[in-house]
Formats: sequence, C-alpha cells, structure tokens
Amino acid sequence: MNGTVDFTNGRPTGQILRFFFPLLMTNLLQQLYNFADSAIVGKGLGDDALAAVGNMSSLCFLIVGFSMGLSNGFSILVAQAFGEKDYVKLRRTLASAITLAAIITAVLTLFSTVFLRTILVMLQTDEKIIEESLSYGYIIFGGLCATILYNMSAGVLRSLGDSKTPLKAIIVSSILNVGMNALFIFVFGFGVKGAAAATVISQLLSGGVCVNKLRKLEVLALTREDFTPDKKRFAALMRNGVPMAFMNSITAVGCMVVQYFVNGLGVAYTSAYSACSKFLNMFMQPAATAGITMSAFTSQNYGAKRFDRIKEGLRICLTISIVTFVTLGSVMIFFPAWLASMLLNGEEQIGYAVQFLPMCGKMIFAVDLLFVIRSGVQGMGFPFIPMLSGIAEMFLRTGAIMLLIGSYGFRATAAAEICAWVGALTINTAAFAVVYLRERAKYSPEESRKSKKVSAGAKDLAHS
Repeated sequence: MNGTVDFTNGRPTGQILRFFFPLLMTNLLQQLYNFADSAIVGKGLGDDALAAVGNMSSLCFLIVGFSMGLSNGFSILVAQAFGEKDYVKLRRTLASAITLAAIITAVLTLFSTVFLRTILVMLQTDEKIIEESLSYGYIIFGGLCATILYNMSAGVLRSLGDSKTPLKAIIVSSILNVGMNALFIFVFGFGVKGAAAATVISQLLSGGVCVNKLRKLEVLALTREDFTPDKKRFAALMRNGVPMAFMNSITAVGCMVVQYFVNGLGVAYTSAYSACSKFLNMFMQPAATAGITMSAFTSQNYGAKRFDRIKEGLRICLTISIVTFVTLGSVMIFFPAWLASMLLNGEEQIGYAVQFLPMCGKMIFAVDLLFVIRSGVQGMGFPFIPMLSGIAEMFLRTGAIMLLIGSYGFRATAAAEICAWVGALTINTAAFAVVYLRERAKYSPEESRKSKKVSAGAKDLAHS
C-alpha cells in the first residue's frame, strides 16, 4: 500500500508532524495564490475590482463550502474503513462517494449560476461592482466541477495518510495560477474574468494530479462491481457528508449577513472587509491544517478503536494551534497597517482594516482551537454536533452584527466573528468530551487489545 500511512500504529507525534507539514504547505500555498490573486486584482484593477471579487467570498463559501463539507464527510468514512483494514468496504465506499459527488456537482452548478444575480442583489451589492461580481461568479461556479474534483481527490488522499501528493498538486497549480492571473489581467486585459478563469484552470490541474495518484494505489483499484448502487452505503455517506456540508453553508449564511451590512456601508468598507477576510483566512491556515490532521488521525483510529491514540492526537494538534495563535495573532495585533497596505491602496480602506485586524488577532485562539476539537468530533463519526454548532455560529454572528453595527460601525464585523468563534468552541469542546468518554466506554480493554493486534497484523501483511 505504498503512498498510504497507517495512523493506527507507530509514534503519534512523528506521524502527525510528517502529515501536518506537507498539508500546511499545501494550504498556505492555496492561500498565497488566493492572496496573489487579490494583490494582482487590487493593485492592477483597483479597489473597486477587489471589492467585486471580495463581494463573492461569502457566496463562494456557501457553494464551495457545501461541496467541501460533503467531500470531508465522505473522506471520514473512507478513513474509517482504512483503519478497520476492510479494503472491500474501502473501495465500495469510495465508488459510492464518486457517484454522489458527480450528481451533487451538477445540482450545485445549476443552482449557483441560475440564482447568482438574485443573490447579489439581495446582498445589497453596489451597482458599481455588481457586473464585475457576476462576471467573476459565473466562471467560478461554472467551473465548480474542477473545485470538487480537487477537494474530493485530495480529501481521499489525506484520509489514507497522504499529504504529500496534494502539496505537489498545489505547487504546480499555484505557479500556473499566478502566472495566468498576471497574463490574463495585465497582458490580455480580461479583468476579473481573467482571475476567475485562472482559478478554475489551476484547480482542474491540481485535481488531475491527485486523481492520477489515486489511480496508482492498489488498495483503491476500483472495479465495475464497486460502483453497484448500494442504498445503505449512499445513506451512510449522506448522513456523514450532509451535516458537514450544511455546517459550512450555514456558517456561510452568517458571513453573507455580515457582507450585507458591510455592503450597506459603502464600497470602501467592502474593499476593507475583503482584504481583512483574506488575511484572516491565511492566518487561520496552520490551525485549520491541524484540524484536518486531527480528522484523518481520529478517523483511522476510531475505525481501529484506538482511543488512547485519539487522545494523544488531540494533545499534539491543540499544541500546534496554540503556537499558531501566539505567532500569527501577534502579527495581526502589532502590524495591522502594514498588512492592510499589501492589498489596499486608499487610506480610508486601510483605516477600516486597522480597526478589524487587532481585534480578531487577540481572539483568534478561539477559532484555532475550534478547528481541532470540532474535527475530532467529526472524525469519530458524529457530524450532527458540529452542524448544530454551525447553526449557533450563524445566529451569534448575525445577532452581533445586527446589534452592534449601528454603534460600532466596521468594528462590529470583528466582534461578530469573535462571538461566533467563542460560541462554537464552547459547544464542540463539551461535545468532544462527552462523545470521547462515551465511545471509549463501549469497548473493554480486551477489545482494544484485539484492535491493536488486527492493526499490527494488517501492517505486517502490507509490508510482506
């Protein structure tokens, strides 16, 4: 099984770090080329163009986040089957996931392109930027198949312990994306359409790299029989995938409400909020990566009933998140003007960003810890609790912005984020403790020892 990693055996610290760092590089490269896109658009086309692209962020999160949630949910069942060492189940789960992903891609593409203008109008998108927002959105959502191809294939690879192939894919696509962005905007004059086209083409390439790797894994040698429709397997995948997809989307709805109020303040605020969101997403990446690592590690060990290793994995990933907060949170607190000037030109826009960044920097530890703990709950096969926390996030975010926007202006956007983070962290921390203790209590020490022997035996078989 060359190219996979068995997280149910070996030293957890070494395994987690070897998985974490290539995955961190992957996520940072994704954010860097998104950042480069914004810099090229902002500096090359102006703050209004940046506002048009940034205005699509929450809507993209709604649609793309839904597909990512499904992919992550499907991948958890793949990882659990891998941890159980049931390779027939593994292949059939993957085949069913591919079938469902194809159907869902078609539905999401149709929905997002048909209702794009209506949603932008509902978000109070300024007339100055609505046409550019539409031009960008039609291309992004029309190419949704490329996004889902990458998310699905990379998610399966990560569930099998391979974080290096997605890194290779992103390195290639990042270089291509930035190059095409500059070419399409500065040379061909395509405007925001060029930025969108570069994104879709690069995602298609990165997905192709991951799929090529999956085809080479013997453990995933799919046959026509594996694609035989299985209602129970479809139902299991949807039970795990839909709550995670819904969690992402309901969070996106809260972000769209914030975007609605920001757009109502004026284009300068929209530009500032777009820039702040880019930095926030980038600085969350190490902790988000620790969360993905926790999900893969927990899923395999939950399948093998190795609860001792799940606890150790939680400790290691939380440590990564705390280190992230201390370093990157400090940059947001002490250097907000420097950060804002990387993307924005106007003094007014930079001034608004300087209000936002330090506030979030002081409290970003809440979302950093949330990524890890929530992923642990999901990895143990309980996606409904994180989904409920997503609903709570939405109400906290929207409630805060509605109550505070009149008195605190742009600073209310940062307060809304902080309220959502703290509320979701509280819910998921309590849930992890309850789920972990309850699931561990179901299995006697004798059963745990049997799981260890099965894992060791499968490992020896794989190496023979």
